[in-house]
Amino acid sequence: MDEYQIVELVKDRYRTGSLEAFHYFLLNGTTIISDESYKRSYKHDPSISKQVTGYVDNDRTRFVSELEFPTLERDFISEAYLYKKGLFRRMSWLGPAPLPNLKYIIQSITRNMSEHRGITQYEFQDKLVIELVDVDVAANNLNLPNIVSSVLGPKLLSENNMIKDDELGEIVDRVHRQKLFADRTWKDAQDIVFEYFDKNKRELSKDVFKISVAYERVFRPYRIVYDTKTWEPVLM
Repeated sequence: MDEYQIVELVKDRYRTGSLEAFHYFLLNGTTIISDESYKRSYKHDPSISKQVTGYVDNDRTRFVSELEFPTLERDFISEAYLYKKGLFRRMSWLGPAPLPNLKYIIQSITRNMSEHRGITQYEFQDKLVIELVDVDVAANNLNLPNIVSSVLGPKLLSENNMIKDDELGEIVDRVHRQKLFADRTWKDAQDIVFEYFDKNKRELSKDVFKISVAYERVFRPYRIVYDTKTWEPVLM
């Protein structure tokens, strides 16, 4: 399946109500199962970890900045890259084993209808945002291979080696300290898009545009926004 077909699959699962919890796994690019099903299946057949080609995060938010920049607001790339390289944590949202064939991080996000609507929330009423990112492409653009090598050193030569929490923390911290988003760090970029979209500080429009260009360059996201009344793609 190509990227469009995968996004359509996620949309259809959401539309039928079978995408309800938060965490799912895409197997062989064609089947989506919950993390509970994946972990149960792994106990009986550990080879299922080699079938995982995507991780699907299904969530709701009241922040427009998260709907506009989901990969900036939720950093799944660092740990996903480590899992693909055989470095994993026993207690993780990505499961109990390496995921050597993991290719995509897919985020499915809608507006939280129970929350108070912010200044610009109306833009995403009755909308479903699905954004797909290639793990290797994003990792390379984030300089993750070099950062991981610097932090872990010889440990990289060991297959299926568990990574310590402090090692993961150091890797993520180094990634976030880089000024990849219009000469701003990850956190600074988050703060600016939040202030613009959720605090209505329109004087930041030029900064947000530059961050948006950098976001596209770093993550190369494949993104579709659907109208949840017609289930057709819409421009946002």
